[in-house]
Amino acid sequence: MTTLTSEQLEHLETFGFLAVDEVFDAGEVIGPVIGEYCAVLDQLCEELVRRGELSETYAELPFGERVSRVYVETQRVYAQYFDFSLPQKKIAQDTPYWAGPAVFAALTNPQLLDVVEQIVGPEIYSNPVQHVRVKVPESIAPRDADGNVIYGATPWHQDSGVVNAEADDTEMLTVWFPLMDTDAENGCLQVLPGSHRGEVLTHCSGVQGLAIPGAMLAEEQARAVPLPAGGALFLHRKTVHAALPNVSERIRWSFDLRYQPIGQATGRASFPGFVARSRSRPEAELRDPGAWDEMWREARDRLASEPDPSYNRWDADDPACA
Repeated sequence: MTTLTSEQLEHLETFGFLAVDEVFDAGEVIGPVIGEYCAVLDQLCEELVRRGELSETYAELPFGERVSRVYVETQRVYAQYFDFSLPQKKIAQDTPYWAGPAVFAALTNPQLLDVVEQIVGPEIYSNPVQHVRVKVPESIAPRDADGNVIYGATPWHQDSGVVNAEADDTEMLTVWFPLMDTDAENGCLQVLPGSHRGEVLTHCSGVQGLAIPGAMLAEEQARAVPLPAGGALFLHRKTVHAALPNVSERIRWSFDLRYQPIGQATGRASFPGFVARSRSRPEAELRDPGAWDEMWREARDRLASEPDPSYNRWDADDPACA
């Protein structure tokens, strides 16, 4: 068990972030996830070849090189095929997602939850705002008609700012961890230390999603947070953070997860969360990965037949967004 020291807990409280280099065994947790995603990529490549959109499956290549070849040849991004969440609009009955057992095992990893428990307490809910991000080098990434990288560096934001206001008082903890060693070259996260002490700032719609206008930020204070596989970055819900662009020649592959005390609003009520740990009622914990997958399947079916819910509290006409 990784026991956080008083100094580490004080660092999180003071600066709004905490990097821990060893949270779990990378081979034990990440190895099966990579194997699972290789199978997902197998299915995607075979589908693209059948549709005549890809010349071959590139089956002999490792995951990173293979997904890069697919993106380059098709000039499309297939992030949704790997994600264990749904998009915020235009959900259909066949919208792809992946909620496999190895991913579920990572979300509920006891060593990870041991650290989360030391921050949010013993009654832990897995918030459904969660993603896997596979980012190919920006030098070869597909671009839109204006030349913007389609799936590039995540802009400056607060995680409280990308959920509905009902969760403003939720003690939501972000846990970001890489599936490979990350550094400033291949797009690790960067944070603005101490920014969690302020309010939830205005977020504006941009090419890469919601973003805080630069005029509101002291970007010169940004600190990059490189991490090895097996480590994790813990973030306060109001800590301003962003991803650096991937200027390397390798992919950047990461999970970002959210946890909170049971009973508090998730800020995305249309998506399914679950009890990850309960010391008082362990029988309430979800332990079946198949049941988790079914929760997402049911959510997809329901949302495919309903109008898109509202996930964005921000006014596009706000002067800050001009």
